[in-house]
Amino acid sequence: MNNNVGSQSNEQMGGETIPVPVRTENIPNGEIATLGAVKELGQNVVPNGEPDIFCMTIIGQIEGHLVLPPHNKTTKYEHIIPQLVAAEQSKNIKGLLIILNTVGGDVEAGLAIAEMIASLSKPTVTVVIGGGHSIGVPIAVSSNYSIIAESATMTIHPIRMNGLVIGVPQTFEYMEKMQDRVVNFVTSHSRITEEAFKHLMFKTGELNRDIGTAVGGHDAVKYGLMDEVGGIGAALSHLNSMIGNTTPTQSINGGLTQ
Repeated sequence: MNNNVGSQSNEQMGGETIPVPVRTENIPNGEIATLGAVKELGQNVVPNGEPDIFCMTIIGQIEGHLVLPPHNKTTKYEHIIPQLVAAEQSKNIKGLLIILNTVGGDVEAGLAIAEMIASLSKPTVTVVIGGGHSIGVPIAVSSNYSIIAESATMTIHPIRMNGLVIGVPQTFEYMEKMQDRVVNFVTSHSRITEEAFKHLMFKTGELNRDIGTAVGGHDAVKYGLMDEVGGIGAALSHLNSMIGNTTPTQSINGGLTQ
């Protein structure tokens, strides 16, 4: 048996799937671990001694207590939370860049991730690209500084549920309290007022379900949800500034920042 044969890939031949061994004898162990992390989590391992900024991606649907179907693109909160703890403990990591392109998902899982990011002692910057919808909004505003791409959107709507409802009054009371948790978190970690946020949340006529609002990049900044319209360049510039790396860099908006 050859111990230098690593994970296998599959090839189709005449309708039959044939496993093809991938040789790893010339690949360093660190790179093998990185490849495994990318395959399983879509996430690079924390680098050793190289960059001082840890990049974390939250994409697809945020998976909570229930496992979603395998064809869904998901971010599992049981994967994100240990990474945040590891980044907080690592002496090599001085700041975190969180990139979001999410449709939302489990409310409690999203709030758990948002609270973890907000409680980190190291500088954090979030960047919304594509979309930061639903429970992705609290995650987007949980960092020290938040940036949204010009073409990105954020969907703000009330908490919804599906399935069997046993007691309507009790269920409504529970959902109302859960919704208050989301509203309080967003308003306490951004510049938007509670009145303005609830107005966007309960606005009728914009979304398919007739309640809620889709907010674009510039409007998100105008309402006070996000701090700036920009991208990765602006995010890294602000993060380096908070860390203390004061080399001026060109931001997405064209200005020099420290």
